[in-house]
Amino acid sequence: MQKPNRLKKGDKVVIISTARKISGEEIQPALELLQRWGLEVVLGDNLYQEEHQFSGTTNERVNDLQKALDDSTIKAVFCARGGYGTVKIIDEIHFSKFIESPKWIVGYSDVTVLHNHINQNFNIETLHATMPINFKTNTQESLTSLKKALFGEALNYEFDAHSLNRKGKCKGILVGGNLSIIYSLTGTNSQIDTAGKILFIEDLDEYIYHVDRMMMNLKRAGMLKALSGIIVGGMSDMNDNTIPFGKTAKEIILETVAEYDYPVCFGFPAGHLDDNRTLIMGAEVSLNVGEKCSLKLS
Repeated sequence: MQKPNRLKKGDKVVIISTARKISGEEIQPALELLQRWGLEVVLGDNLYQEEHQFSGTTNERVNDLQKALDDSTIKAVFCARGGYGTVKIIDEIHFSKFIESPKWIVGYSDVTVLHNHINQNFNIETLHATMPINFKTNTQESLTSLKKALFGEALNYEFDAHSLNRKGKCKGILVGGNLSIIYSLTGTNSQIDTAGKILFIEDLDEYIYHVDRMMMNLKRAGMLKALSGIIVGGMSDMNDNTIPFGKTAKEIILETVAEYDYPVCFGFPAGHLDDNRTLIMGAEVSLNVGEKCSLKLS
């Protein structure tokens, strides 16, 4: 896949919101940090607009994303936060100028819509990474990994093994993101082709049986059978019913892929976590799941 140009000091970046509304107070720490990194930060025209839970009307959010993609002086687009709403604008966006002059798209959670759509349709890498609303509470490792990715430094991670891991080594293009969003995109032109790929998944605040339903959907859609491997990030703040489902989210994932023979890695520090390490979606990566685990991103 094509890699957008690395950033350098003085480059212009923009903060927009494709989903939920946000305030200036919430993104102030991110503004200050990005400026300390030597970047010129501009804001989307409609960033602080409100329509119920959204950051402005559908048209206003379309206009901010379209303008950011079309402006060749903008070198990275930071989605201010997730929530819900990116899927409501994706079909209104034209990517012709973005394809001619790719730039980093940065975010996670609901921004998985953009990762999947861009990786699948245009073969351009994107950054699954923390967002401005989270900068204040992120670990230093999370923020450092974002800076490294933006400025073209290598990302190599080592982390502890999880008791549910299925050992092995694999290579492949990294795809995925938020499980709920991946599930919601099946059957659309934003659905990712997972064959031979390493699939990353994470989620937040879901009922356990929802996780089972989503994993079964991916399995029945053929998205799990030909993987090179799976990386599972945070499965955070999960819920259960009065009558328990009987398994954890991680146990459900392992059970769903039990018939397939590829490495499965749990506990990678990415997702709805303070320690949300940056992943380059669309990049060729190497995963080693053993007594210790490692992930190398080219």
